[in-house]
Amino acid sequence: MKVIKNVKFFPYLIVLMRVLFGTGWLLAGVTKITEKLWFKEPGIFLNDYLINSLQNSNVPIFYKTFIENIALEHVLILNYVIPIAQIILGIFLISGLLTIPSILACIFMHINFILSGNMNVISLILYTNAFSLIIFKSDVYHLSLDKYFNLDTLLTINRNEKEKIISMTSNKEKIFSNS
Repeated sequence: MKVIKNVKFFPYLIVLMRVLFGTGWLLAGVTKITEKLWFKEPGIFLNDYLINSLQNSNVPIFYKTFIENIALEHVLILNYVIPIAQIILGIFLISGLLTIPSILACIFMHINFILSGNMNVISLILYTNAFSLIIFKSDVYHLSLDKYFNLDTLLTINRNEKEKIISMTSNKEKIFSNS
C-alpha cells in the first residue's frame, strides 16, 4: 500500500527535476554574463574556447569543420545568443512554459557542447535528465504554465484523432480499391 501512496509524489519529483534542470540552464547563462564577462569582453572567452576545441582530439572532424567555417566566423553573434538562450530556456523550464520544445533546445545546445570536446560527469547527468524529462513528459506538465494555458496538448497527438485519421485513410483505400 505504501508504494501506491508514493506514486502520487512521482509527478512532483519530475517537476522538481524540471525546475532543477531549468535552474542549471538559467545559472549557466547568468554566469556567462556576470563571471565570464561574455558581454563586457565580447567574443574573447568563446573564441578561445572554440580554438581550444579545434586542438582537442575528442572533437569529431565534421564538428571541427563547423567550428572553423561557421562558429568562429560568427563568434560575436554566438557570444550573445548562447547566454541569452540559456537564460530564456531556464526560465521556460522553471515555469513550465513550452516545456518539451525547451528541453529539445537544451538537448541541441548540449549536443554541441559535447561535440566541442567537453564530455564529463555533469554533461552525462544533464543529458540523462533531459531525456528523463522527455520520457516522463506526461508528468513534466504538473505545476506548469503549459498546463495552465492548455499548451500541454500542443505537441501531443490525441489518440482518437490518430484513430480517425487512420480510419479515414482505410475507408478511402476501400473506396478506391472497389472502383
